[in-house]
Amino acid sequence: MPSSPASPPLLSRHPMVLRSWQPKTTVNMVSSAAANTAATQVLLSPSSKPVAFSDADKYVAWHDAMCDEIKALRYNHTWSLVSFHPSMNVVGSRWVYRIKRRVDGSIDHYKARLVARGFTQQEGIDYSETFSPVIKQVTVILVFSIAVSYNWKIHQLDIHNAFLNGVLTEEVYMKQPPGFVDPTLSSHVCRLHKSLYDLKQALRTWYTRLSDFLLSIGFFASKVDTSLFILSDGTNIFYLFVYVDNILLTGSNSVMLHHLVQLLSSEFKLHDLGDVHYFLGIEVQSTGIGLMLRQRKYILDILTRAGMTSCKPVDTPVSPFKLAIQPDHPFSDHT
Repeated sequence: MPSSPASPPLLSRHPMVLRSWQPKTTVNMVSSAAANTAATQVLLSPSSKPVAFSDADKYVAWHDAMCDEIKALRYNHTWSLVSFHPSMNVVGSRWVYRIKRRVDGSIDHYKARLVARGFTQQEGIDYSETFSPVIKQVTVILVFSIAVSYNWKIHQLDIHNAFLNGVLTEEVYMKQPPGFVDPTLSSHVCRLHKSLYDLKQALRTWYTRLSDFLLSIGFFASKVDTSLFILSDGTNIFYLFVYVDNILLTGSNSVMLHHLVQLLSSEFKLHDLGDVHYFLGIEVQSTGIGLMLRQRKYILDILTRAGMTSCKPVDTPVSPFKLAIQPDHPFSDHT
């Protein structure tokens, strides 16, 4: 039906008012997030992980997490802005969002991590060696057994932004982070001096940086598992093993153990988590007779993904009926 001439146009009844465009600077992003906190709580639940930057920027908790990451990157002198040249192989960058939870499943903090699109790197141009050792689970169990036998404390350390400590020897160029482009140098690219997550050589450069420091203070790497470092002065012995940015440290002298933690904190920004409680998805609970290792959270996560949290448990998950032997001839080959 044609509209009545007396009725006003549809657009004139819309309450939206356009505003002048402003560059997406950190100040504008903070003020925008603070002004729209009530609206963003409807758009994005605090317990959900955003997929894109445009979603995360609507919620103040995720925006604060991104600002913290950018501050850490700038403090660490991770990159410098340089003019773009067509001969450069420039990799992209993106934000990855994680919700760090405690053992009981409650939210500890929100983490926004800037990662590079390392799959666009070219071998021989912006990376060469990529291999880095990873601690073996049998080594973890063995060190736990030794610590329990001698009643040693096991300290858990978390390195803050571990990969940012790795020094790059290759020339790696990256686009400026989404949402944090310098408005005065928008055509420039980042020349990376320190490593970033998802670069092909990221894990190797971090391991090299950490191992060089540990060797300089007296540790030596195990020949069986090079992620295990051992320090011995003839009287005392200490074991340290690393899995990416998680470190466990134990030894026979508690005073010297504390001194080693101080040495590590003087070189890297770390968080001393105290006695080990959660490592590699394994919950560690101290008892009167030792340590109890279990994976309750891991199992519950699997059941949740499979939609089996309300299933009735049984001792033997097979058919409750008895198996009947059918009359038949035996196999010619019993193996």
